[in-house]
Amino acid sequence: MAPDTQQILKEALELPAIERANLADHLLSSLDQPDEHIDSLWRKEVEDRVNAYHSGKIRAVPLEEVLSKYRK
Repeated sequence: MAPDTQQILKEALELPAIERANLADHLLSSLDQPDEHIDSLWRKEVEDRVNAYHSGKIRAVPLEEVLSKYRK
């Protein structure tokens, strides 16, 4: 890590928790760049799942039923 980055990190860690959280959110958001290809793939996946649900090919499962599998 570059010395300037180390200094920024040192100062950031001294901030109150809410300010550190906001800073972390801004930093992470800056890394998340839109990708139209990936977005279109997810859109198609969502549409396919909704259509499968409406046509009866898949069913919704209640949250409690899903979680009960992992509680055992």
